[in-house]
Amino acid sequence: MHTDIVDLREFYLGGLGQTVRRLLRDRIRHIWPNLRGETVLALGYGTPVMRSMLDEAHQIIAMMPATQGVSYWPREGPNRSCLVDSSNLPLADGSIDRVILMHGLEGASDPNAMMREVWRVMKSGGRVLMIVPNRRGVWAHSDGTPFGNGQPYSASQLRSMLRDHGLLVDRSWRALFMPPVHSRLVLSLAELFEKYGERLFPGFGGLLLMEAGKQLYAPLLVKPKPVGRRVVLPLPLPLPTNPVPTGRV
Repeated sequence: MHTDIVDLREFYLGGLGQTVRRLLRDRIRHIWPNLRGETVLALGYGTPVMRSMLDEAHQIIAMMPATQGVSYWPREGPNRSCLVDSSNLPLADGSIDRVILMHGLEGASDPNAMMREVWRVMKSGGRVLMIVPNRRGVWAHSDGTPFGNGQPYSASQLRSMLRDHGLLVDRSWRALFMPPVHSRLVLSLAELFEKYGERLFPGFGGLLLMEAGKQLYAPLLVKPKPVGRRVVLPLPLPLPTNPVPTGRV
């Protein structure tokens, strides 16, 4: 089950949430430094890291699952967010250049259906950036943050999920090496935790970030039933009851 929109908003308005927002925003802009002219979809709850893209991307769409709820975004302009069924996105095939999936996969009741939709709406050569709780990280075991809810993933699980849905992983990172506490001292040292944590303890970051590209053809998620060997048997025909004479007729 997805975290309620009220809890998500309250977290990112607090001191710890603001620090998480800043760290993730800077990391994403380092991964995708140029989004000029592209259409970007945030699926789940990605608006905390999207504000810096508003003046650069051609179009930004924020889609939030119905089980989570939706909030107006951005506050200073026309609304770009909407409530959707994550297994049936109201988007045309191949219409999105970039997808950020944040606070989405770990709470999905049907992750496979969500990933099929992500593949469908992405353009050929499109990119998706997955942001999910790291199964080995302390953030996945903390009830005081949204990353402690839902299903966390290991790097191998997330890689397999992407591969099974026609998405080839190019790069991966860990993030959030600081402990999930509201201490002012810890928050002031957040950048140092990120800098040295990734070098010294790369496996224990609170989040997994994985970038993948779309394959031209998606693999079948359900294996087709094997077709049995066809055997041709001779069919005997009945003899005529009144044979035709062999002479001239």
